[in-house]
Amino acid sequence: MTQYCRVPIASLSLFLCIGFLVTDARAADDTLPARLDDREFWRIIEDFSEPNGYFRSDNLLSNENWLQHVIPDLLRRTKQGGVYIGVGPEQNFTYVAALKPKLAFITDIRRGNLHTHLMYKALFELSADSAEFVSRLFTKPRPDGLGPRSSAQDIFTAYWNVQTSDEAAFKKNLEAIRDLLTQKHGFPLSGDDLAGLEYVYHNFYYFGPAINYTSSSSAGLGFAGGAQQYPTYADLMMHTDGSGVSRGYLASEENFKTVKDLQEKNLIVPLVGDFAGPKTIRAIGKYLKERGATVTAFYVSNVEYYLDGVRNDFCANVASLPLDENSTYIRASRGGDRSSPLGAMQAETKGCGLASPR
Repeated sequence: MTQYCRVPIASLSLFLCIGFLVTDARAADDTLPARLDDREFWRIIEDFSEPNGYFRSDNLLSNENWLQHVIPDLLRRTKQGGVYIGVGPEQNFTYVAALKPKLAFITDIRRGNLHTHLMYKALFELSADSAEFVSRLFTKPRPDGLGPRSSAQDIFTAYWNVQTSDEAAFKKNLEAIRDLLTQKHGFPLSGDDLAGLEYVYHNFYYFGPAINYTSSSSAGLGFAGGAQQYPTYADLMMHTDGSGVSRGYLASEENFKTVKDLQEKNLIVPLVGDFAGPKTIRAIGKYLKERGATVTAFYVSNVEYYLDGVRNDFCANVASLPLDENSTYIRASRGGDRSSPLGAMQAETKGCGLASPR
């Protein structure tokens, strides 16, 4: 497998990389559904998911400041369409907007990530455009002058100094989210799920566009430098791909509509599962193979830092996925020289394409 590594990410000295995932090529036309009905969507969540796991933070948003930098190379090396697999919260939407998959699975060890994605699903469906989406996400009244041609820069500049609405407005928005999920879609959310949904949404209400990776942890998670080292939501949305092109999921109405359309068709499926776990990744692989589909891209973030003792399990899970010569990892890794040009390195097959942590 070849890896192509990009610029380091700000405070964590991370850099995004692309690497090819190669197994047997699959040329057959896929039979993926054009949409999932509500019952099938929830059945997949229930059947493919593993028990809730633990991570040291609640990961309400990404800390990968430079995540867009990899997209130009990703689009040159990878086909649009196919199936996307990812991990974590909103950064997946930026890759989905770029890759335009037919189906996306987003899996995370924590059930809290499922709650985050159900919140997003409801907000996408409730919002006519990206400006309304941001209004609902942070419970702020929509400023005048925002429309279909407004950029992420326009939107977040306009919202930054808008006063957050009161608790009554938050509760009204939360009720709309719950009703869409439980009444319109009929998803059987448990009491714990509803409480988790409220927890996630209240953090976005409380912190607004200034929310960052550690906002919801008063202890700062023990990271050196504290929470101020992490990009805010506004920062992440207003960044570009390094050449001045904004590629975030809120960068244009086209990007927003790409994600919204998939959400409305139940084609972004959040799952609870460990990448090295016994069930979730293998269940995805079985489902896709039965339908002749291929994984286009697998966003794994910095998974290699959490594979001590279970790397072989992760590699076996990856091997169970239907891949071809264009299937690609998107990953974040510590280290690297900020001034280094795009380069290539060989990684051992037994490492399933992921370098050991430095």
